[in-house]
Amino acid sequence: MNPVTYEALFTKIDQWISDKNGRSYHIACVNAFNIALSLRNEKLKTIYNSADVVGADGMPFVRWIRRINKQECDRIAAPDTILALAEHAKTTNYTFYLYGGAPDVCIKMKAFLEERFPHINIVGHYSPPFRDLTPEEDQACVDEINRLAPDIVCVGLGTPKQDYWIADHLYKIKGAVLIASGATFDFFGGRVKMAPKFIRLSGFEWMYRLFGKDFKRLWKRYTVMYAIFIVNFSLQKFGLVKYPLVTTKHD
Repeated sequence: MNPVTYEALFTKIDQWISDKNGRSYHIACVNAFNIALSLRNEKLKTIYNSADVVGADGMPFVRWIRRINKQECDRIAAPDTILALAEHAKTTNYTFYLYGGAPDVCIKMKAFLEERFPHINIVGHYSPPFRDLTPEEDQACVDEINRLAPDIVCVGLGTPKQDYWIADHLYKIKGAVLIASGATFDFFGGRVKMAPKFIRLSGFEWMYRLFGKDFKRLWKRYTVMYAIFIVNFSLQKFGLVKYPLVTTKHD
């Protein structure tokens, strides 16, 4: 993971979007579930390792980086990151595009952001069907996004589909920052209640979500997958398993 503060992240984004004809950039918000999933998914592991910023999505990671590694770090979770970018857009005039979510959720997310941040400029939104797009449909969507030239593209297709989409479109979409936003669409779109800030900062947001509306969908993530992460993390810390440091950044 890359220890990064929002101040440093804003500086990177300002530099990235200064070239609207260049490739796009990927901010990966990585938590224990993402890591556990990537242990047996080489494609996903490669995507995370090649992201331009691998942010710590989870307070346990943030506390480890701050206390053990002695490095400055903010929690780079998609909902918090999008809110921070929307607030920062007061001075930078960032433009946004929303890609994903159910049709009504996507529209409600747009309305939520526009109500909370009257200055925000959301130049477009699209809720794709729950199937793979045809090459022609995908190209039409890419052409539309490039025509609108957003600075920030929030991609809410669920893990790992949204990660695959970002990897496939990093060079097709020009001069934007792509963020895998997952449940952010449901939070901001009102389908699922977002945990209060003090719970998000406590490190127990997973428990709040587990016993919420999506228990059937999330129970495996927060039990089996988190257990897989903890076991592998412990084995690594005790030197019983070694995972080589891999960084495969884009040109």
